[in-house]
Amino acid sequence: MKRLLLAMALAVVMLVPATSASAALTGEYARFATCPLSNPEVGTCLYAETRSGSFTIGNKAVPIKNPVVLKGGLIPPPAESNTSTLVAPTDGVVLSKTPQPVPGGLLGVTAPTWWPQILRDLFNETINNGFTGVTSTLELAGPPSSVKVSLLAAFTGNGTAISMPVKVKLSNPFLGNNCYIGSNSNPIKLNLTAGTTSPPPPNQPITGSTGVPELLQEGLLAVTNNRLVDNAFAAPGANGCGGILFSWAVDPFVNSIVGVPSPAGTNTAILEGTTYLGEAAYLRTIQ
Repeated sequence: MKRLLLAMALAVVMLVPATSASAALTGEYARFATCPLSNPEVGTCLYAETRSGSFTIGNKAVPIKNPVVLKGGLIPPPAESNTSTLVAPTDGVVLSKTPQPVPGGLLGVTAPTWWPQILRDLFNETINNGFTGVTSTLELAGPPSSVKVSLLAAFTGNGTAISMPVKVKLSNPFLGNNCYIGSNSNPIKLNLTAGTTSPPPPNQPITGSTGVPELLQEGLLAVTNNRLVDNAFAAPGANGCGGILFSWAVDPFVNSIVGVPSPAGTNTAILEGTTYLGEAAYLRTIQ
């Protein structure tokens, strides 16, 4: 019954009739301001905001504290497929480059758990903001069309909801400006599901959530509390750390700290937040 209701909610946002209007994309619609509505093939505008969860590579788990946004337009899938191709938003930013603080920074030092919370927070903040502080930024490692979205899978929990190649940038004065785990030619390949994963060991299956759909306004659907997961992907080693002159020495250091390369079954992505879907035909009438 739950899956049936979700499928019906999806149908609502896709089939809302376009009516004449003169207002701009404001209020709840403002998040679709960069949706590529000029492309007549775009049927749905996507704005997926991740506000919590974590991204674990090797032995480094990075909690998501700062919102990450995936956005663009979706071309309806062909008859033989459930997967839509993503079209870049007008500002060109498909996946926001949002830095997340790495607990313990470069040295992996964190306050003992038995310390009072106020002392733990102060110590960890000092480490993260000092010379050894590191931020981790998830970036798209391919063109916008490399992002594939299945709204059906997202609403039912069956199959891959979002697949995309990514790389992780590690930022720190010591590491330089081009320190990455993964690259465009050798990316981390995420296959996120709202259902249950089937990872190789030692990881065990984990389960996502399809969330709660709500029709906010005409042509606008929000799916709150959704949870997309993947713990079956592999991660390559670091590259470019320390700059051109020193990457030969710094890359192995980063590999040892992070624990990469790490094979499939030793990494985990958990993305929690809200997905907004806008019916493109209606949005075109109010932009």
